[in-house]
Amino acid sequence: MPDIIQLLPDSIANQIAAGEVVQRPASAVKELMENSIDADATHIKLILKEAGKTLLQVIDDGKGMSETDARMSLERHATSKIRSAEDLFTLHTMGFRGEALASLAAVSQMELKTRPAEQELGTLLVVEGSDVKRQEPVACDKGTSISVKNLFYNIPARRNFLKSNANEYQHIVDEFQRLALAHPDVAFQLIETDTIEYDLHPGKLSQRIVSIFGKSYQEQLAACQEETALVKMTGYLGKPHSAKKKRGEQFLFVNKRFIRSAYLNHAVMSAYEGLLPENTFPFYVLFIEIDPKHIDVNVHPTKTEIKFDDERAVYAVVLSAARQALGAHNLMPAIDFDADVNIISKLSGDPTQSREVYFEERFSTALHRGNKENWEKIYEGDAPTPRFTVPAEQPPVQTLRFESALNQGPDAAQEQKTCFQLHNRYIVKQVKSGMMVVDQQAAHERILYEKFLAQAKNKSAQSQQSLFPQAITFNAADFALVLEMQQEIEALGFRIEVFGKNTLLVNGVPGNIPASREKELFEGLIEQFKINQSELSLPLRENLARALARRAALKSGQVMAREEMQALIDNLFVCTTPNYAPDGKPTFFIFELNKIEAYFR
Repeated sequence: MPDIIQLLPDSIANQIAAGEVVQRPASAVKELMENSIDADATHIKLILKEAGKTLLQVIDDGKGMSETDARMSLERHATSKIRSAEDLFTLHTMGFRGEALASLAAVSQMELKTRPAEQELGTLLVVEGSDVKRQEPVACDKGTSISVKNLFYNIPARRNFLKSNANEYQHIVDEFQRLALAHPDVAFQLIETDTIEYDLHPGKLSQRIVSIFGKSYQEQLAACQEETALVKMTGYLGKPHSAKKKRGEQFLFVNKRFIRSAYLNHAVMSAYEGLLPENTFPFYVLFIEIDPKHIDVNVHPTKTEIKFDDERAVYAVVLSAARQALGAHNLMPAIDFDADVNIISKLSGDPTQSREVYFEERFSTALHRGNKENWEKIYEGDAPTPRFTVPAEQPPVQTLRFESALNQGPDAAQEQKTCFQLHNRYIVKQVKSGMMVVDQQAAHERILYEKFLAQAKNKSAQSQQSLFPQAITFNAADFALVLEMQQEIEALGFRIEVFGKNTLLVNGVPGNIPASREKELFEGLIEQFKINQSELSLPLRENLARALARRAALKSGQVMAREEMQALIDNLFVCTTPNYAPDGKPTFFIFELNKIEAYFR
């Protein structure tokens, strides 16, 4: 039989390697900027067009390369950082495999200009799909400039898998921020379509954090420092009251290399135990310095996962350092009875202060006769496990008004009194077949979700004008995301306009939303949208409706009047799917009388 195994051509091998090294424009940004850092650059400029799809250029003032080195840098596994296998365990550089430039050149139209300080002329290389089209001397500044144009132009299938510009830009900003945090002594600049989004000057880590995330972080940072024979740890922890509902602002670096480690993240979160509001995540930027011989960074294509030879010892240091930092800033719970032991309630705020629920109008939902009948069956005992359906042909919309119990006779008045709140989390209601327990937050989310979704589809959302419009400043990626879906956001009832660089002015909010919550609600909407986007695959309109319902719904622990409880229950059962919240959580449960009686037998 003839031989069938053969070596792949270099161009194809490079394209295959690019599949691991260059997954999206952000991957190219990471590799090129890391090379600039390894070249001892003091100023790095990143220029983008269409979130890196059309153009992605990194310019630095580093060491530069000779003509021979420039040509060799495009070969697979060509590197200046490794000479022997032992070098893998004494790494002090960001890159070391020699795959980045070869992989990028295989899937783009690349232009490379470079000049060492000691030479008068530099070198120009023009490459398309691993094929060097041009090589010639060129007059250029000291350092290196690499332009990557039309990424994946020769692999259409890969290019089609790229997300929207806003999504890809968010990934690029993530990589940019990580490298900028890891190297506060280096100046960084990011330019997107001729607009300077970031202009970061060299300085201290605390100054870099404020430059990236905003002045509001200035008062939120608790310094963290610990040193042992094994590791040295430095950085900053965010104070508990500044914790957010989303992940993404947790940065852990080992030898200035950003890593992901659920194990070490657990150590940091353990230090915050008892200090954080429910389902919130603190900000932190922590640096671990350790002898490279104790770690292995060559375990993942993107180098974001590493192995420690003694992970438990590192965990203990991280936990101890985080606890000391929080304790030093008087953020740990007090044990002394003379001290203030109510720090958690102070940090999370008094839930009764935010009791701004206008149920009469917020729940003034049109009722379908079919659902009204099913709702009434619960009280008659004919539907112990109710199922609700929407009629194929819906009758004309009508509004159901509930009269005061004082005008309904003694029996009706007694029925109203059977509705009460349990631990400010559940609503307990007597029904004919037993007792119904309603999760107030899940139920309200379901009501608002269906309301917002219907309004967005029908473009019927009402907006209330804000007496005092709120200005909100976002990071560059979030600002681009908001502008991309501005039409869908306004369909929910918001009224927004651009108000300067990365800043929006919220002029109006959906009708019946409590006043003075514009900023909190809009920021929460965007945060929740991104959380949903990372965990679920949902259409844009549905994602926004879910996000707004989650952030606008009343919360567990919120005190309700009896009329509000009754209105919530009434409006839950006119929903098309009253049994479950949008995330699938049950909204209510019925304890039947025979089951209750069984406990007393």
